[in-house]
Amino acid sequence: MASLIVISALGSDRPGIVHALTGAILAHQGNILDSRMTILGGEFAVLMLVSGSEQTLTALEQDQSTLESNLDLTLTFKRTALPENRPKALAYSADVIALDHPGIVHEIANFFSQRAINIDDLSTGTYAAPHTGTTMFSIHLALSIPVEESIGKLRDAFIDFCEERNLDASLNAQRRPA
Repeated sequence: MASLIVISALGSDRPGIVHALTGAILAHQGNILDSRMTILGGEFAVLMLVSGSEQTLTALEQDQSTLESNLDLTLTFKRTALPENRPKALAYSADVIALDHPGIVHEIANFFSQRAINIDDLSTGTYAAPHTGTTMFSIHLALSIPVEESIGKLRDAFIDFCEERNLDASLNAQRRPA
């Protein structure tokens, strides 16, 4: 069974970062299982799950300083394992759009946290509204909802919560990858 490591990388955005980082992982015989890469401001941020032999992951960890210097990135490594007995949950997504203002993410995270609903993935962004140019905010969440939770009651509570804050929202079932 392969060992797993989560790698985070952060550095100034420039062409070739993905090629260089993935090449370094491949050179150590690592295999990228999952990743998220994005530009935030002028910085390029990466999160990836890499599998490999124990020797592969140890070599990556030992070469951290060299890799940081060669790639001009700040790297963090954290060993991990796949969860063995994750509670049964329903896969749902929530999407919210609103006028941008501070605290939206915090309030939505609190709504789900109070109900013991896990946020598996979260992405946000801003954009200019058509015609007015007003700054709009969007958030997409992938959720794991405990099977005991009443989806109808949860959906009603979430929509009410969002309407009270003038947020346009939806909560929909999703298919989990096989």
